[in-house]
Amino acid sequence: MEKPLKLLHASLNSRVIVELRGGVEYQGVLDGYDVPHMNLVLKNADELVHNTKKAKHEKLIVRGDNIIYISP
Repeated sequence: MEKPLKLLHASLNSRVIVELRGGVEYQGVLDGYDVPHMNLVLKNADELVHNTKKAKHEKLIVRGDNIIYISP
């Protein structure tokens, strides 16, 4: 079984889907993360709210405690 941090590290510079509480989702390239809090840095990210595209972000920081899941 692959460990979560190993999978996250393998997803660097790849497109990921990040779902947050409240129905917000980001689809972008994982540019970085921190280990203790799982904060993520995404680049070229689309913001979707309840499956409707709302915005495009060149660079974005997602606070780790709001994340429901990350899909590589």
